[in-house]
Amino acid sequence: MKANGEKPAAEPSNERPLKYWQPKPGDRFSRPARYKRYQLRRVLGVPGLFSAGYGDVGSSIYYGLGLVATVALGATPVALAMAGIIYVFNALTYAEGGAMIPEAGGSASFARHGYNDLVGFIAGWALMLSYIATMAISSYTIPAYLAYFWPLLKEPLYSTLVSMGIILFLMTMNVLGLRESSRINILFISLDILTQVTIVAIGAVFILAPNPGILIQHMFGPGNWPSLDQLIYGVALAALCFTGVETVSQLGEETRQPAKKIPRAYILMIVAVLVLFSGISIVALSAMTPQELGDPVNGWARDPIAGIASNVALAISPEKIAAGMTSEPEPIIILIWMLRGLRDLLPALVALLAATILLTATNAGLMGISRLTFNLSSHHQLPSALKKIHPRFKTPHVAIVLFCLVSICLLIPGFFSPNFFADLGGLYVFGSLLCFALAHLSIVGLRVKKPDLPRPFKLRVNFKIRGRELPVTALLGLALTFSIWLFMLIMQPFSRWVGFLWMIGGIALYLEYRRTKRLPFTHLPEGTTPFNS
Repeated sequence: MKANGEKPAAEPSNERPLKYWQPKPGDRFSRPARYKRYQLRRVLGVPGLFSAGYGDVGSSIYYGLGLVATVALGATPVALAMAGIIYVFNALTYAEGGAMIPEAGGSASFARHGYNDLVGFIAGWALMLSYIATMAISSYTIPAYLAYFWPLLKEPLYSTLVSMGIILFLMTMNVLGLRESSRINILFISLDILTQVTIVAIGAVFILAPNPGILIQHMFGPGNWPSLDQLIYGVALAALCFTGVETVSQLGEETRQPAKKIPRAYILMIVAVLVLFSGISIVALSAMTPQELGDPVNGWARDPIAGIASNVALAISPEKIAAGMTSEPEPIIILIWMLRGLRDLLPALVALLAATILLTATNAGLMGISRLTFNLSSHHQLPSALKKIHPRFKTPHVAIVLFCLVSICLLIPGFFSPNFFADLGGLYVFGSLLCFALAHLSIVGLRVKKPDLPRPFKLRVNFKIRGRELPVTALLGLALTFSIWLFMLIMQPFSRWVGFLWMIGGIALYLEYRRTKRLPFTHLPEGTTPFNS
């Protein structure tokens, strides 16, 4: 793979939609002057993109690991590894699409340019479901970690009420226009990565190294290895841990030199996610049994990293180090003091950090909704009322309030359903996998229909069919994501029915809106431009 450095060619007259997004030298857009007010400031570089992307992807390990363990049991690291391969395909597809089409719509923009407005809307509406579920599941996990300080938050009633309160709080902040700082986000993500590396290192030294057989026992011991159906279902749920890949492409219009920096951010995310997630999952099954990890009632299903931190802290034994020393030189005394401090601090640090990262992920889902709604409304795929800007706060308050209320409604079963956590994860995966499948399909479609478009990032490994280069990773990603999505429909009734109702309702809304506006269902008439109301 490489960035080939091609320069954008002159835009042909019959490629009307492309003039609104095609990158030009100096990172400018060839938009008429009356559209300048809609452009976002280009302030993000690779660190900002990586922190935003990893904040979304990396936060999912704080709940996704336990969710996978509920079905995959001892094969949890295997399920995560298999889902990680799919994540690589997804990231490479988004790297090509994001560099080629740096719009805020992500897969919705890819599908619209690759096929038509209807397919673009279906991708965008599936992504909308993913964002809403992101908000719900991230906010629902925060009380489980804060229960380290307030055990009452483990109770379903208080936990669900606090989760709803978090969404209402973020809704208010976003309507008022208070935004997160990119520098603060980078700081939190750096601290998060450092903490995860510390947990993996301590687990390897104090748990895995003294007893290597514990991992084998917890993975392959009696009752620990899942059936084939459970393993496949586990892989499907493990996709939950890799579903923040949309975030970077959503920031395309706010990125300096997106053709270069979006692919670099994706490559960096691939390395960080695969290394850290594999280490965390191995240490998790070394520190506890899969039943302890995946038990949603008495175990650590909702707060798996807290479970790892607690068990790792118990394994730290400075007393054993001291007992094995005939004398205590000053460096050993300092080491023992540091280990005791780390043992006492680690669980509390993980609880605070997890709550912070998950709060950021909840807010990222809400911000993604506002960007996506504006993009879909601007291209006449949703009613223009949804992109209405508040006269005082200058924020898309209608979309923010509406979709926050939908996310809160998704949390209602948390008051009484013991399977709610798994159902919510399945709904998240429903929207994300459908969105990823359409993203792969769109990149393949663009290779066929518009092979001459400038592609600043293009993979070397391709199939050549009738003179067209089709990316192997996109074809494999399409086959895998769509297959797992179909499997989820069979195994998860809640996500199947709620997901289909969401998609059918959205398509009905789209068709009715287009009909009332007397617009074709698949394309805008010649001369119709984005940003017209």
